[in-house]
Amino acid sequence: MCGFVGLIGLENAATGTAMALQALQHRGQDACGIGTVHEGRVHVFKDLGMVTQVFGMGTLASLPGTAAIGHVRYPTVGAGVRDDTQPFHTRRPGVLMAHNGNVTNVPQLESWLRRRGIRVQSQCDVEPIMLVFAEGLRGSGLEHVKDAVRDVFEQVRGAYTCVALCEIEGKDTLIAFRDPYGVRPGVYGSNALGAWAVASESVALDALGFETVGEIPPGSVMLLRPGEPARIEVLRTAQPHRCIFERIYFARPDSKMEDGRIFQVRWDLGRRLGEEWRAKGIEADVVVPVPDTSRPAAQAMAETLGLPFREGFIKNRYSGRTFIMPDARMRQSALRLKLNPIPEILEGKRVILVDDSVVRGTTVKRLAELVRSVKPKEVHLAIFSPPVKNPCFYGIDMPSKDELVAARVPEADWARTFGVDSVTFLSVGGLRATAVTPACMACFDGVYPIPVSADEVAAIVADRRGVSA
Repeated sequence: MCGFVGLIGLENAATGTAMALQALQHRGQDACGIGTVHEGRVHVFKDLGMVTQVFGMGTLASLPGTAAIGHVRYPTVGAGVRDDTQPFHTRRPGVLMAHNGNVTNVPQLESWLRRRGIRVQSQCDVEPIMLVFAEGLRGSGLEHVKDAVRDVFEQVRGAYTCVALCEIEGKDTLIAFRDPYGVRPGVYGSNALGAWAVASESVALDALGFETVGEIPPGSVMLLRPGEPARIEVLRTAQPHRCIFERIYFARPDSKMEDGRIFQVRWDLGRRLGEEWRAKGIEADVVVPVPDTSRPAAQAMAETLGLPFREGFIKNRYSGRTFIMPDARMRQSALRLKLNPIPEILEGKRVILVDDSVVRGTTVKRLAELVRSVKPKEVHLAIFSPPVKNPCFYGIDMPSKDELVAARVPEADWARTFGVDSVTFLSVGGLRATAVTPACMACFDGVYPIPVSADEVAAIVADRRGVSA
């Protein structure tokens, strides 16, 4: 899972891109990069770290131009090294590209490219996408772009939303395309001066004062130039299966996606969870969210149950998101810095602790220990998503079933494993009932909209473990 921004027609595009990337920092904390195009030359700077650490005013000043692409990285393929940081650039033809997603057939693509004398230099899966695109771009017209994206759709398997800068028909052009399943998000918008922007989430456009026009259509390619209407070409029949985990955890609550504001989606999930909790007949005194993702759902659950909603933790605002940290040791250490319980809210109470999901189980177990330390009467865990029992191969870091606690531990042992008095997950049926648009729920229901072969699974798991497949 990563975040990208593309801008064209904006003075000091690098500075605007850096601002937009800060709005997407929740999507990746490992590394970031910005590339610009100015007078026919490409300028790129990227490094490990967060946006404000990597991009000072001097660095931004070294990236001239009115067109730019930026990226924040959360690695699900390759290692957390500078050479795998996006965007990537190829000189012949000139293409600058970044993406959000996960390619499942990287070894196959590398073999296909090698047979054409092209070598992949990084472990980042946007590089083979870019090279397949560049190999198919046999001219500088619109039809050539369409042919190149068709080649990507034909050759590249997995989930991906991409943004690129190229010279098309003699003009710098922002290009965006999204695989036919639309698993990973992407939006586009413009400002009053005719500049265009594309991004992973609408909050990046909000930060720039751009108006969001709509989503990057699955199975299509978009060409955007300053002062010109957007050109959208449908290349494949769309089969949208948008990632439900974006709605549950990754996206910012103020982002707006195809099914509406993320805040409202999480509110609806919390209301449904409250109804399912009430059917179990368990009594409680207070509903407490685990900051920050679960706040809307916890508020809705409290309202549904007629219970008080209280903030039971103080969050260190300078800590990162624990789920997207690269290993268990870092996630555990970060949690100790991230949250501190408020005894007056929790002591002697029957507490419903609301969280968004349980993946590996280590974080929720530590949370329960924190709450127990201030002597509540009972601790009940309520999760506004179903148990994660299946790996994700489309861009979220849970590629191996043996990492998933709900797949390893019998349901009867969940409460004891997590150190709580009871556990209530939202049912798969409850989750489906809240989905306004078709969704990928493979991590919950095991139904994978994009086929992944056994060899591809082995390669993905081996990559995350740092061994050869």
